[in-house]
Amino acid sequence: MIETLSKYIPENAVDLVEEILIEHPIKIKIVNKRNTKHGDFKRTVDGKFQITINKTLNKYQFLLTLIHEIAHFVTYKKSKNVKPHGIEWKRNFQYLMLPFLQPNIYPQNILPHLAKYLKNPKASTGADVNLTYVLNQYDKISGKNFIFELQHGSIFTFNNKTYKKGNIRRTRFECVELSTNKIYLFNQNAEVKKQ
Repeated sequence: MIETLSKYIPENAVDLVEEILIEHPIKIKIVNKRNTKHGDFKRTVDGKFQITINKTLNKYQFLLTLIHEIAHFVTYKKSKNVKPHGIEWKRNFQYLMLPFLQPNIYPQNILPHLAKYLKNPKASTGADVNLTYVLNQYDKISGKNFIFELQHGSIFTFNNKTYKKGNIRRTRFECVELSTNKIYLFNQNAEVKKQ
């Protein structure tokens, strides 16, 4: 498995990931892109456990997602009846990620945002706009913008629908879908195509 994973993660992270997987063996399946999640941890129908991760992630996001999901497995093994992203998972995730917080694994511009995120990690890295922004700088060029980069009133498309960017409401932007005049809330780091 480590040979396959080594194609998707930073070179200097391979040995550390292998150590974790020796201690916590689990099936890892690399899948096509899913728009709703980077990865997941679940029990399969045969009662075994599996992690799936999108193969389209850049190597830094892939590594972060992999450790996020392994932390779910470790947490489940230690204490079965806890919240999926509760304090037990946060502690395990922080503990597992700590060895990877070094400049020979993560670029210097990612490290401070990653360290800040790990102080109190959320269910999704997408909840941290700054971390998402620096991680996405290592994606292949998509021709898209983050919605927070667009001017108020800009027209954009998302999932084949056209919207107009409106005001920010706490952490999300109100946007009007032009064909229906319905208002939708967009996460600040939603990737959209400017018109």
